[in-house]
Amino acid sequence: MRAGSDNGESFFHWDGDTLVVNILGKPAAARDAIGKPKGPQLKVSVTATPRNGKATDHMVRFLAPLFGVPVGQITVVFGRESIHKQLRIQAPTRLPPVFGPQTPTS
Repeated sequence: MRAGSDNGESFFHWDGDTLVVNILGKPAAARDAIGKPKGPQLKVSVTATPRNGKATDHMVRFLAPLFGVPVGQITVVFGRESIHKQLRIQAPTRLPPVFGPQTPTS
């Protein structure tokens, strides 16, 4: 079963060894947290305020250890200054539980 919305549309896919994740960001939150999928996006809350992409930068720093990668292996494809964004995570060594029982590709 794919993690994603009720209609089966997933918030992520693999492009070789790169994980592509669609994010619905929530800046200025009470805490940094990965939420549940909301349609074809994964909700991610961060405490940083949304100024000049700083919330997205904070999000990347928050997510990097959760995927077992250095910050430099996460690319913001689009949405640096928007709540709707897409990230490419190169060769993650682990996945947060919301991604289900799947394991990263080797």
